[in-house]
Amino acid sequence: MQCHCRCSPPPAHRRRSGASVGAVVASMDWPQVTTYKALVSAQAHLEEIIQNLGRMIRELLISFYKRTGKKPKRIIFYRDGISEGQFNHVLIPEMDTIRKACASLEDGYLPPVTFVVIQKRHHTRLFPGVHGRRDVTDRSGNILPGTVVDTEICHPREFDFYVCSHAGI
Repeated sequence: MQCHCRCSPPPAHRRRSGASVGAVVASMDWPQVTTYKALVSAQAHLEEIIQNLGRMIRELLISFYKRTGKKPKRIIFYRDGISEGQFNHVLIPEMDTIRKACASLEDGYLPPVTFVVIQKRHHTRLFPGVHGRRDVTDRSGNILPGTVVDTEICHPREFDFYVCSHAGI
């Protein structure tokens, strides 16, 4: 099962008092991964950890089971909206919550969970090594969509990588 999770703060004009919103969307079929279910939850003011994550994951797991007749063998959990300084502050409690939600369905049910933090707002820019060659650049001269960089410029001890998921605009 693939899950994508994000906590969005209130708009700028309500930043002082507005509630954040937490959302989780999960795939409901395998291996097609074409049907999804989404759940949304109001959060405390500027809270980054999804407060109802356990309840939402449990509900999504039950929905997956009802649709497929089996529990997910693995969970890939994409987490968006956290900065590098918040990684452990968010990852540790949310992983614990995901594991508890799985265990609440059945004793011993602890599927492997891959926790992927997505960061779109970074200052790293990737350029093709050779300009003008159509086999290594798009029509704008940018790197090709689907390019993955996971060596040289990445953290030496953490598993991180850069993906160019679409053509330049």
